Amino acid sequence: MTDRFVSEELWDAVRPSLPQEEAKPKGGRPRVPDRDCLEGIVFVLRTGAAWNAIPRSLGVGSGVTCWRRFRDWSKAGVWKSVWHKLLQDLGKRGAIDYSVAVVDSASQRAVFGGSTPDRIRQTAPKTARNAML
Repeated sequence: MTDRFVSEELWDAVRPSLPQEEAKPKGGRPRVPDRDCLEGIVFVLRTGAAWNAIPRSLGVGSGVTCWRRFRDWSKAGVWKSVWHKLLQDLGKRGAIDYSVAVVDSASQRAVFGGSTPDRIRQTAPKTARNAML
């Protein structure tokens, strides 16, 4: 398989965060390698394709296999761990430009457009809640 979506650098960043494969004492079908599943996951995320639309020519297993691995890794906190590691690495290299950082209300509560009492009284709509401020 040629690496189209997963570079060596990305694989090296993700691999330590992946859970170890559980032993199968009864045998069974060989597990699709983690890197192949990551290739399928990144394909879906970058192209917007449906899981069942992963081309067999990629050689990454079925869409269901990639989806299950994505689900399992999500439950295991893999993506959050990788995100933190990548941010730390970028920070060490000075590659994060904080001057263009954005805080949005999904992560930072912005009550009535700001925290200063004068601004709240001037800009907030007249409601019973604002009357108490």
